[in-house]
Amino acid sequence: MPDPVIIACPSCASLNRVPRDRLAAGGKCGRCGSLLFARHPVTLTAANFDAHASRSGIPLVVDFWASWCGPCRQMAPQFEAAAADLEPLVRLGKLDTEAEQAIAGRYGIRSIPTMILISGGREIARQSGAMPRGAIVNWVRQSLA
Repeated sequence: MPDPVIIACPSCASLNRVPRDRLAAGGKCGRCGSLLFARHPVTLTAANFDAHASRSGIPLVVDFWASWCGPCRQMAPQFEAAAADLEPLVRLGKLDTEAEQAIAGRYGIRSIPTMILISGGREIARQSGAMPRGAIVNWVRQSLA
């Protein structure tokens, strides 16, 4: 298998080996059969966060949000749409700061919405405030360049 990439399944968080040259073709999880790239953000929890942030071979963009936050609700469809533009280059995920306070605390989230780009378990970029789809896509691509 030429140059495999580890991809965490968005449904069950199992790790799957996918040849780098076949990432665009997607693929299915070897454990649960779900699509590895569904073109929408994964819901991040304490149970699956580390699989996507630390063990997956592609970067993760986390949208830290809360249901009571107006700008978060405004940005949600823009973030959703950006997933279609960015996968399989990166995985997009949403983390509810009210439900997952420990993870939000680990990253020092002080305002929401905040997006953090994580690669190999390390933060490489951070952006606070609601953004439209195009700005999200441009920010991710520039941060990875």
